[in-house]
Amino acid sequence: MSIAKYLEHTLLKPEATVTDIIKLCAEAKEYNLGGVCVNTCYAGLAHQLLKGTGVKVVTVVGFPLGADRSEVKALATKLALEEDHVDEVDMVMNIGALKSGNFDAVVDDIAAVVEAAKPCAVKVIIETCLLTDEEKVVACGLVAKGGAAFVKTSTGFSKGGATLGDVEILAREAKRLGISVKAAGGIRDYETAKAMVEAGADRIGTSAGVAICLDEAKAMGGGLPK
Repeated sequence: MSIAKYLEHTLLKPEATVTDIIKLCAEAKEYNLGGVCVNTCYAGLAHQLLKGTGVKVVTVVGFPLGADRSEVKALATKLALEEDHVDEVDMVMNIGALKSGNFDAVVDDIAAVVEAAKPCAVKVIIETCLLTDEEKVVACGLVAKGGAAFVKTSTGFSKGGATLGDVEILAREAKRLGISVKAAGGIRDYETAKAMVEAGADRIGTSAGVAICLDEAKAMGGGLPK
């Protein structure tokens, strides 16, 4: 297994510069990573830099709080597809609505983004560090009901990132519901990334994509996997 294809090389810091995004995309291309994940203001640039390379461009909406109006999330999604030509969208769930028990609002919020993103895949960040295990299970069901393709653990901007236990919970539910899992937040080395994949993660969001690939090459005792 080459870990590279699972990795979405991520840079979502507010201080990220054009130079930083150019470097991110160059690294993703050099190491044959699965994708890059950038804020919407850089999505068009990433598309231009990676066009024809096979590296997907992913952007985020409602990030990092998930508290925007659904119409705002949907419009951001529409513009990202039509003007920036992104391949996938990672949205943040309305976490407050979930914890309030307003499940219809959560589903409607997700469905609005899914509709705006067609035919591209939508991943829903549920911010697992803010949820009980029971809420994580409920969230997976709502993600599936809203029509999204993935449930994603974390933004990396809250109290914690992905844990192996969370990925196991999400993967179990995802398999039952016919959706996929993206683990993100705090994944910085090959062994952790590998463990997440083995636990059921289909994608890994990380700012340490290059380090993980180099770790894998070292572990395999050879050059970079292709």
